Amino acid sequence: MRAIIIGTAIACIALPPLRAQAPTSPIPPDLAAAQVAYDRAPQDRDALIWLGRRIAYTGAYQRAIDLYTLGLERHPDSPFVLRHRGHRYLSIRDTKRARADLERAWTLVRGQPDLVEPDGQPNARGILTSTLHSNIRYHLALAYFLDGDFALAAPIWAEDARVAANLDQRVAATYWWVLSLAYLGRRAEVAALLAPIDPSWEIIENGSYHRLLLYMKGALSEDRLLTAGADALERQTVGNGVGQWHAANGRTAEARAAWQRVLAGNPAPSFGVLAAERGLARLR
Repeated sequence: MRAIIIGTAIACIALPPLRAQAPTSPIPPDLAAAQVAYDRAPQDRDALIWLGRRIAYTGAYQRAIDLYTLGLERHPDSPFVLRHRGHRYLSIRDTKRARADLERAWTLVRGQPDLVEPDGQPNARGILTSTLHSNIRYHLALAYFLDGDFALAAPIWAEDARVAANLDQRVAATYWWVLSLAYLGRRAEVAALLAPIDPSWEIIENGSYHRLLLYMKGALSEDRLLTAGADALERQTVGNGVGQWHAANGRTAEARAAWQRVLAGNPAPSFGVLAAERGLARLR
């Protein structure tokens, strides 16, 4: 199969052609379409962002970062581009650069009207559950959390939970907020946050976080955290959450075992994997 070059974007930043992940694998149609859209309008910010997103979904995170860097040359201080580059700096474990991008993005948008952000990998119902502001806050707080700066992460999770437009946003922010407070030893606040968590809530995409909150509340046993046929991402998310809860409560042996299970087999860098790596490193 002829390799598809990720056209103008790749040429401008002097990268080699992007090939399919395996010799017999086709280029994903969404990626090919994003390339065509970008080639038609290389100065269009949204076309550049979508091409970067599609590239990142293949695991080519550095390519996506390089494209976003080109985007920031064309669209200086764009919070939209900064948000996506910051996210992908997290994917390559560069929290320092992620923090810089996301802090700048948050400074630029704070106090401005929020915007619903289209989802590149829609949930089963096709319902949008995140916004530009929530994604900037979420990834910035996650960068702080990964660095062990729980006191910086907690107030951002708090704001994210306070302004959440739906239960999916609320449970995701509350999950990380609870863990941050637990690491800080603020047990009364943890208990207060967990008290209203209800098993009847209808969650669209963040069911793992919802179940982990119920587990931390004591309303769900560890052996019921995984759904039937749980995929790798769910197992990583749940395994990391169990490890974080054990670690925050001083149960280091249990935390280590949970995180080692998450990291077995050199998995892709989901947020659960990144957090498990950092958590395990803090135990050493």
